[in-house]
Amino acid sequence: MIAIVKYNAGNTKSVENAVRRLGYDFIVTADENEIRKADKVIFPGVGEAGSAMQHLQATGLDQVLRDLTQPVLGICLGLQLMCASSEESETTGLGIFDVVVKKFPPRDKVPHMGWNNFTAVNGSLFSNVQLADDVYYVHSYYAAVSENTIGICDYILPFSAALQKDNFYAVQFHTEKSGAVGIQILKNFLAL
Repeated sequence: MIAIVKYNAGNTKSVENAVRRLGYDFIVTADENEIRKADKVIFPGVGEAGSAMQHLQATGLDQVLRDLTQPVLGICLGLQLMCASSEESETTGLGIFDVVVKKFPPRDKVPHMGWNNFTAVNGSLFSNVQLADDVYYVHSYYAAVSENTIGICDYILPFSAALQKDNFYAVQFHTEKSGAVGIQILKNFLAL
């Protein structure tokens, strides 16, 4: 069973549709026990880091997410909240990845919105994915390239398109809105 984490910033409908198309059973839940016993956990997100993190802390989901031992996939804001901190609202994150999330410098259009390809990919999350493949982004903040980076995109500057540490995976782009490439990456995660 796949658990899609329900909280005040989760873009769950499009993620639900993508998981359903892949034929997996899932639940959308904020229940700690359901999340802990799931085979895989998807932590989606759209919105503002500060209020999303406050909600996670108020419900105890912040500690639940940190403690998980099964594969976890953060998507978009989910990736940013899994980092140490964010410049957005001076937010302290979950600290899974030791990375600071920063605002893009205004050298081009911000937010970074639209399709972009990879400059590097590594690992099983990117099986059957090519550097030239485009995925869909909508974000004003980015995670810097770090030792946990497994995918890089370049927009204004190189940033982490994907991160991985132990059982935790995260992507800045929206797998569920990235066509066949996004579905392949989601499929790779669900097959871990």
